[in-house]
Amino acid sequence: MKGRIVALALVTLAGIACAQAQTYPSRQITLIVPFPPGGSTDVAARIMAERMRAPLGQPVIIENVGGAGGSIAVGRVARAAPDGYTIDIGQWDTHVGSIIYKLDYDLQKDFEPIGLISNNPQLMVAKKDLPADNLKDLVAWMKANPGKINFVNQNAAANVSGVLFEKLTGQKIHLIPYRGAGPAMTDLVSGQVDLLVVQGAVALPQIRGGKIKALANLSPQRSAAMPDIPTSDEGGVPGLYMSGWFGFFAPKGTPKEIIATLNKAMVEALADPAVKARFTELGLDVAAREQQTPEGLAAFQKVEIDKWWPIIKEAGVTAQ
Repeated sequence: MKGRIVALALVTLAGIACAQAQTYPSRQITLIVPFPPGGSTDVAARIMAERMRAPLGQPVIIENVGGAGGSIAVGRVARAAPDGYTIDIGQWDTHVGSIIYKLDYDLQKDFEPIGLISNNPQLMVAKKDLPADNLKDLVAWMKANPGKINFVNQNAAANVSGVLFEKLTGQKIHLIPYRGAGPAMTDLVSGQVDLLVVQGAVALPQIRGGKIKALANLSPQRSAAMPDIPTSDEGGVPGLYMSGWFGFFAPKGTPKEIIATLNKAMVEALADPAVKARFTELGLDVAAREQQTPEGLAAFQKVEIDKWWPIIKEAGVTAQ
């Protein structure tokens, strides 16, 4: 008798879950942005949220939750109900590089990938009057002027980029901690610091305005969104790569039907010519169609983790 009651309860719960998935979404969805308003993550999230409203039939509300390199926001998603009403826009810093923090969740086990949104070229940019216009000139100048380069460290990606730069060039830099790309860019424009690694979306307006200069795109290939900026390989420091990307994640256990609904809306948004044009303006390359699937993002994140975690651990990079 007891066994029959348990079985009936399980069937009932399964029926409720199925009904919820079939009616999803029935109310607004919260998209958590793990950084303050105004940055590239926030802008990309708002573009996607607005375009996904129509296919979902419900508003997608942005909630900015900053702090600890985005790990506070991502932790909130990990602990949220797996019902599809709380998701986040993740990236390298939050879903790979955040192992430099003491996390109370597992980056590989506590999330359901929804899809990869974009590849975001990371640029190494310099103050306008730095006596180097490319990586080759920079390394030569550093050899002639040892110990004089100040390198901004505003997040995990910048921190690891600085460590990798030292390893590949044999040159030493002074890592200067900053709380975010905004203040760092302000000081780069004013000439108070020398170098900054940041997403193209943040740097392009200042580059186009002639206030700073781009030394290299830290990617294996040139970006379709900024084809005039040479890669680090072309600049004479092969292997100086730093990943940048955006992807949607949901809490672990979110039903596959709900993930599929969110993914379908995401894919539709990314296929919109207006969204593509806006992303190009921001220096973002829309992800390849095969990477826009849950499986595509899962595989992509695994490759990133397998590549970067050993580098981070070997270098002893920690939160500052």
